[in-house]
Amino acid sequence: MNQTTANDPTPRWRELDARHHMHPFTDSSALAREGSRIVTRADGVHFWDSEGNCFLDGMAGLWNVNVGYGRASIADAVHRQMLELPFYNTFFKSATPPSVELSKILADLTPKGLDHVFYASSGSEANDSVVRMVRHFWNLKGRPEKKTFISLEFAYHGSTMASASLGGMTAMHEQADLPLPGFVHVTPPYWFRFGGEMSPEEFGLAAARAVEEKILELGADSVAAFIGEPIQGAGGVIVPPESYWPEIQRICREHDVLLVVDEVVCGFGRTGEWFGSDTFGIAPDLMTIAKGLTSGYQPLSAVVLGERMAEGLIDDGGEFHHGFTYSG
Repeated sequence: MNQTTANDPTPRWRELDARHHMHPFTDSSALAREGSRIVTRADGVHFWDSEGNCFLDGMAGLWNVNVGYGRASIADAVHRQMLELPFYNTFFKSATPPSVELSKILADLTPKGLDHVFYASSGSEANDSVVRMVRHFWNLKGRPEKKTFISLEFAYHGSTMASASLGGMTAMHEQADLPLPGFVHVTPPYWFRFGGEMSPEEFGLAAARAVEEKILELGADSVAAFIGEPIQGAGGVIVPPESYWPEIQRICREHDVLLVVDEVVCGFGRTGEWFGSDTFGIAPDLMTIAKGLTSGYQPLSAVVLGERMAEGLIDDGGEFHHGFTYSG
């Protein structure tokens, strides 16, 4: 090791990173040529790299560090919990005080009627779980033909096979022969790009009715759910016209289609309310949350279920054959 490398570990870290670390959503070949930025510490809204450069983290990590870096109170609470009980599963009729208490907090915090919480580790897992829950729900109701999910072009709902199928990112679809059968996509409420001569209100209604047209095309008896983000995040921070979500809710009610709201990005204060559903007056059957749930200090996500879903899955469903090591 030469003197420069000894005093500055950055070249070594970049070499090891290129040799052994496969980054998500990255051209690894280009990264190996150019070298990665090695982030070493963070505090508040800033982070520093290994060369001493300070950056304002305008993206808040990956849209998940809602309360900022370096919160000692969070670190202290995590430390105490790790010493007392670092892990125990919630299978086999078991629970832990933190999982019970957090479930009550989330039931109180989320929109009225969402009272039951299922835990996972990422937004992808939460949205993947929604697919399992929704299809199981309709099977229990004696309507197994209701299988299809309708979502939006440019939507992002995760990176598993099911959650990427829910999403409307064509680059992701092309690499894995997606979407899987039973997942279809319609025009998003992107007035700036697709509105043409229509007013925002007119276009919001038209975009919502594209969902209704797809339901009618497929047959309402075959459509299980519609899923959307209150504001589409990765697709371009697409703020829908005010007319969009009220019409979506009318359509879902009228055709007996479950409404799933993905709050992974919008949740926990990003829209000025606790949830985007509060901002837009949405009453979902299911809601997925992650990111700001822990502000990135620990991986955690959840599906929050409304009364109708809970009644079907909990009261009528028997054992639900789904879960993760870190489900709570």
